Formats: sequence, C-alpha cells, structure tokens
Amino acid sequence: MTAPTIVLVHGAFADAASWQPVTAYLLDRGHRVLAPPVLNRGLGEDAAYVRSVVERIDGPVLLAGHSYGGAVITVAGMAENVAGLVYVSGYALTEGESLAQLQGGFPDSELAAHLVYAPYPGGTDVSVDIDAFPEVFAAGLDPALARVFAVSQRPLSAAAFTEPATAAAWRTTPAWGIVSSADRTINPEVERFGYQRAGLRSVVEIDAPHLVMQTHPAEVAAVIADAAATLA
Repeated sequence: MTAPTIVLVHGAFADAASWQPVTAYLLDRGHRVLAPPVLNRGLGEDAAYVRSVVERIDGPVLLAGHSYGGAVITVAGMAENVAGLVYVSGYALTEGESLAQLQGGFPDSELAAHLVYAPYPGGTDVSVDIDAFPEVFAAGLDPALARVFAVSQRPLSAAAFTEPATAAAWRTTPAWGIVSSADRTINPEVERFGYQRAGLRSVVEIDAPHLVMQTHPAEVAAVIADAAATLA
C-alpha cells in the first residue's frame, strides 16, 4: 500500500491549530498531512464533511481524531479510502451511541461544571468558561497560549452530545489509541473503555492532559507515524 495521507481531525472547543506541533513534526519527516476544520455542528454533519475531505484525497488515508474528533472519525472512517484510525484522547463510539451515552456510564470530568450554553440561529452553542479553560481544557500548556486558545474556541453545538453514531469504522478498519491519563476534560476511563471495546491494535497511555498533542507532540506523532508505517 502507498503511504497514507494523514488527516488530523480536531475536537470541540478547538480548531486545527490544536494539532500544530504534531502537524509540523509529521511534515518535517516527509509525511503528507492535512488538518481540515471541523464545523462542530453535529456528529452527522461533521462526519459527512470530513468524509468529503477524505474522499477528495488520492490514495489511502489515516484518520487521527482528538477528543470529539474521535467520534467524527468513527463515522467518517467508513470512506472507502480510509486505511486506519488513530484515537487521541478520543471517543470511540459504537453504532447508535452518543457522546452523552458513553460519558454517562462514568463519573463526570471537571469539564461538565464549566460548560457555557449560548443560543445561535438554529441551535445552542456549548463552550468552556473562558476563566476555567486554561486549567480544565488546556492544562499543561504555556499560560499565554492557553489564554489565546480560551478566547478562540470553536464551540460545539449542543445537538452533537446526543446525536448517535450511525457507524463504527473501527469494526472493519485497523485502529490505534492514545489515553491521556491526566485528562481533566474527558474521564480517562471513557477513553480506555471505548478503546478496549473497539479492540484497538495498540493503546499507549501518556501521563498528559487533554491537549496531549500540545504537551507531548513527539509521542503523539510517533504513534501516528508508526500506524502510517504499518499501513504502508
């Protein structure tokens, strides 16, 4: 198989810049990389958009999804040219399951108490309280960078929390996972449970906060690069 193009899918309350250190690391080592925007309007819509991006790529694709992006790649990964999946502190949903249902089986993380709801035309946006963002979502980052991320969030539509996944690409596609064992945004047990249920080929635990791509980019990039090499 030709070496896959690596598509990095960001999660809620962030944008493609959250992948920046990993993107640079992979590009410097000769990988083909794309980090598209995710609309964060709903699981079906977001997955359809990412799938459309993937299907425009000539050749195989390795999808890497962080956080909510894990749910997105679970559905978008049904595209025929997706050769592998990498979950990074992410949700590995099963068919018919929503984020709320998966999370509901475990104690809440610190994030739940710091969500802010605001109406927009057609729905409700959910974001993280700006003051709490650096500690809860961006723990471990340089405070100056955390403040920038806090005021430039890409909110998630509230509908995305309850929308069920229509497919589970990990059933037919090789997948790998990273658990952030110091995650304060997603209970690490949610990550471990989803990965174990999906029977991932390997799971790496990193003593890191939620934005592990920012705090441990070399380790995250190594998992992704190893998956790409396995597929190639």
